[in-house]
Amino acid sequence: MKVTQHLWFEKDMEAAVRFYTSLIGGSSVEWVSTIPADTPSGPAGSVKLAGFTLGDQRYMAIEAGPLDPFNHSFSIIVECETQGEIDRLWEALEDGGSTEQCGWLRDRWGLSWQITPKRLGELMSDPDPAKAKRVTEAMLKMKKFDIAGLEAAAKG
Repeated sequence: MKVTQHLWFEKDMEAAVRFYTSLIGGSSVEWVSTIPADTPSGPAGSVKLAGFTLGDQRYMAIEAGPLDPFNHSFSIIVECETQGEIDRLWEALEDGGSTEQCGWLRDRWGLSWQITPKRLGELMSDPDPAKAKRVTEAMLKMKKFDIAGLEAAAKG
């Protein structure tokens, strides 16, 4: 059995897929094609499909005109080892998009992303509840995560 996430784009699906795969190491576009028959979304050849991987996750995408916009019910979480990785992804995804609290942002296609440091989970699960609380309170004040700020909050 295989599990694949599926993303519906109104337009620019191929550009989005190529952009996403350029950002995440170990990613690739496996294939791009069109549906060779008339569909409710348009005539033969007008609906595009793509199969791709982001890191170790499989995705399929479709470009078939307007349907439901992306929302917070689905997001892609990228766990980063370094501040440099966070900064690079944040800057790239923020271009044409919008930022939100707690490491969330929406890219120019409206897809939600959570760019998080691996260290955040470690600090928030610390056995010292006061330390975990300080880290959580610091995290709640951030848009883009700052690992040094989280570490400082952990130390008190």
